[in-house]
Amino acid sequence: MDFTLPVELSQKLHELDAFIEAEIKPLQAQDDNERFFDHRREWARTDFEAGGIPRREWEELLGEMRRRADAAGWLRYALPKSVGGQDGSNFDMAVIREHLAHKGLGLHNDLQNESSVVGNFPIAHMLLAFATPDQLDEYMEPMLLGEGGIGFGLTEPDHGSDATWMETRAVRDGDDWIINGAKRWNSGMHSATHDVVFARTSGKDGEARGITAFFVPVNSPGFSVDSFWWTLNMPTDHAEVTLTDVRVPNSAIFGEEGMGLAVAQTFVHENRIRQAAAGIGAGQFCIDRAVAYARDRVTFGAPLATRQAVQWPLVELQTEAEMLRGLVRKTAWELDRVPHMEISDKVSMCNYRANRFVCEAADRAMQVHGGLGYSRHTPFEHIYRHHRRYRITEGAEEIQMRKVAGYLFGFAGPNKVRR
Repeated sequence: MDFTLPVELSQKLHELDAFIEAEIKPLQAQDDNERFFDHRREWARTDFEAGGIPRREWEELLGEMRRRADAAGWLRYALPKSVGGQDGSNFDMAVIREHLAHKGLGLHNDLQNESSVVGNFPIAHMLLAFATPDQLDEYMEPMLLGEGGIGFGLTEPDHGSDATWMETRAVRDGDDWIINGAKRWNSGMHSATHDVVFARTSGKDGEARGITAFFVPVNSPGFSVDSFWWTLNMPTDHAEVTLTDVRVPNSAIFGEEGMGLAVAQTFVHENRIRQAAAGIGAGQFCIDRAVAYARDRVTFGAPLATRQAVQWPLVELQTEAEMLRGLVRKTAWELDRVPHMEISDKVSMCNYRANRFVCEAADRAMQVHGGLGYSRHTPFEHIYRHHRRYRITEGAEEIQMRKVAGYLFGFAGPNKVRR
């Protein structure tokens, strides 16, 4: 087996680095844009007086980064050629996401809102898979250009991973639907023009069928963005939303009626494997910084690096990084070749272990750096705060482990035991 990267992909990484050096780093360096990445980052990015949402200046900087990346052909790399992409593979994206995260904090690949020179567009893949031609024309290009945001409203105040028990309801009224309910952690609502709202339209609580996705204009009568949840990682774009007799036409249905969870599950495997790859890159960055500091920092007459209490935890983390890198790349390679449900358990393994790994790596880097590591003048608290959420969102680690257990014991998956 050949474990070296394909020549074409290695060349892509060199070209990507050259683009970042030529276009993105100078943009980050100008007009005190460094305030968004140094110890001032949380305050520079967050409009605390407006409910904790991103400041306009921060969003404008990200928009300029995306415009430059799009003009250079990088932003849409993973998307199909039909929408201006390059059909980047899952394996390519796993390597690229790790590569970018390994560079540390910067405009090239921001952690707080997943903005990157090589974009990851879950909504775009949902549109490609389920949107009507009219919906595709209306939503795709504005969404990619940042001119028309689309929110995602699945989670509710009393329902998270148990989405099949959601309480939001939509009922027919002639050629329209009337939606009533509430959503929590409704992402993207600070700038969204439309929200993808999931509501039960038929069936019983607990059934996967009977839930329908709708495109809902945020200016619809009865649609209310009540507040934004302040999170460990600020600024926030996670809103509390209430829908009271919100009326939408039948043409607002996204995908098939009653099959909304299929829309919600689109791209889940690709998204989770890329998230895992980014975790490995960010974790490796933390390890590398901790090792460099331990070699330079002298205490009691000798470098910290000579102490086994410092060495061994970093040895454990480096070993895990190597093992995870192999698993993630192998799984991403398989995602390009086999039906995704055949290896869904492997994706879950990658995701929950990588999310846990990067949190442990950031925590250990803080410890090695001592008081400096605890300060915001080092990047570790920011890395920790960002990646800690992924042990809950995008499928909590308990949900991921449940998936692995289902495949392992024959309760689910291709080897499910029939009773």
